[in-house]
Amino acid sequence: MHNVGAFAETTLRSLANNADPEFEFVIVDDCSTDSTPWSIDRWAEKLPRAKVIRHERNVGIAHARNSGIDAAEGDFITFLDGDDWYAPGHLAELVATVEELGCDFARNDHVQATGTQRVIRRPAAPVRNAVMDPRDGIAPADMETMVDYPFVWAGIYRRHLFDDGGMRFATELRTAEDRLWIWRLHLKARTYASLDLHGVFYRRGVATSLTQIKDDRQLDFIPAYDALLEDVRNDPESERFLIKAVRTYCAMIAFHIGKANEYEPAAAQRLRHEARAALHRMPQRELETTLKTIDAKRSRLLSRLRDGRKVA
Repeated sequence: MHNVGAFAETTLRSLANNADPEFEFVIVDDCSTDSTPWSIDRWAEKLPRAKVIRHERNVGIAHARNSGIDAAEGDFITFLDGDDWYAPGHLAELVATVEELGCDFARNDHVQATGTQRVIRRPAAPVRNAVMDPRDGIAPADMETMVDYPFVWAGIYRRHLFDDGGMRFATELRTAEDRLWIWRLHLKARTYASLDLHGVFYRRGVATSLTQIKDDRQLDFIPAYDALLEDVRNDPESERFLIKAVRTYCAMIAFHIGKANEYEPAAAQRLRHEARAALHRMPQRELETTLKTIDAKRSRLLSRLRDGRKVA
């Protein structure tokens, strides 16, 4: 939680509505300067087995999640952002379902909340409520797959995945840390499931959300996907996944270039420069395949960018 005073009461009340004697709540205050600490103190007294961690300086969501992971003692771990909330009973149902299936992790639906509008969003799983191989959830390249559902809070993960310092978030990334983490999860784990549960509510369009920020923090998707490409290159099944990684990287570049005029001028200039360099760093065979198979609009944009020609 960081400066989410306007939403903290709703978030923390939803934890109370999910309280269970065997559940542990770890609340990380990432150096909030508004009313968030007051709300945390008020609700922590009402939550069984609550732990409050306070950062002395604002270090970002990756550090905050890692602090929570390091403090957690339970058999399962899940995450919740400070401006989102749970439906009553969601956590009990989530734990019961994943225990019954016996898989390493499970992803679940979520409810996207925009003002008073509610829309259910689902991961692109081939089947529901059944155990699958996480690697089968990565490809094919030309379809939406599980790694295109980067919401780490829409899931539950067995503790052993985090043992020995594993599955920590990359603290050098200010955004896109979730996308890299999800790929690494699917490459590391042995079993997973996609659950037909949608008791987590994601508050979309919040002004303080990093998805709404227009400065160079958004550009951290570039080092995130560089790290992903390196992981895939070193994987025994690199040929199976490399084209998906390149295609997804290209989609992210096209998305950000398409809204570059909304960014601060210095960030927009840096985006174009670093995105062009990223295209040249990619494996060129897979990049050429991507440019030939994606839609014409994005293909033209990325080709012009790679060749050093002006893009909108």
